[in-house]
Amino acid sequence: MNDIQLAGTFGLTELIFILFIGFFIALVFYLQREGRREGFPMENEATGRVDSQGGPLLIASPKTFHLPHGQGTATPENEARQPVDVAGKRTFRSMGAPYYPTGNPLEDGLGPAAFAERSRTPDLTFDGKPRIVPIGDSHMHVVEKDPDPRGLMAIGADGKEAGPITDIWVDQAEHVIRYLEVDTGAKKVLVPMPMCVVRAKKGTIIIDALNADEFANAPVPEKAGIITRYEEERAMAYFGGGYLYANRARQEPFL
Repeated sequence: MNDIQLAGTFGLTELIFILFIGFFIALVFYLQREGRREGFPMENEATGRVDSQGGPLLIASPKTFHLPHGQGTATPENEARQPVDVAGKRTFRSMGAPYYPTGNPLEDGLGPAAFAERSRTPDLTFDGKPRIVPIGDSHMHVVEKDPDPRGLMAIGADGKEAGPITDIWVDQAEHVIRYLEVDTGAKKVLVPMPMCVVRAKKGTIIIDALNADEFANAPVPEKAGIITRYEEERAMAYFGGGYLYANRARQEPFL
């Protein structure tokens, strides 16, 4: 099959090939720019010196998001970020060396207990209502044939009682339980449901992420009946970090 000549010996096949190469090069630069929206500019781990942004071909222009339900706009790249002072020290003087906590890693956000600065507003449903709420504020209920965790006792990793379950927080969009509310005596904290094992016959709920006395220091929502994205992040980080930091034995290698 003869090629279609556009000008002299320059044919349609050559034009398509050049356009493809140009498109591919532009795609590489586009993906490189889009992939550097968060976490940049990077800083040298050894010296702390901030590296170069890399120029306009490597850094994308700020992107503004229009938020639903009258929440305005957000431009993440323009938001001020505060420097993080890690409450820990290196196990040895070398780049990549792990940090050993010098304070309370669950509250300081070290390692698996790290958290992100998420929005200080609650996650919303499609119609603009708070997505995660106490079950009494929703249209949901516990099915009669399933055990109701309210009234059961929460047991920590040390086998001691952390407090009774007083409420259930549900996701109105996905119709699942997100948190169990535990009354520690000092305050009521929200425990992520994936970390809970219900033992209905024994009247207990096993939460082996933390020891019983560590529940009382867990972060709690500021407003009753509402949890923000940031507060969800803090709760997940606190209890998730307990799988490493709840006791010394968890921080040691198996072998």
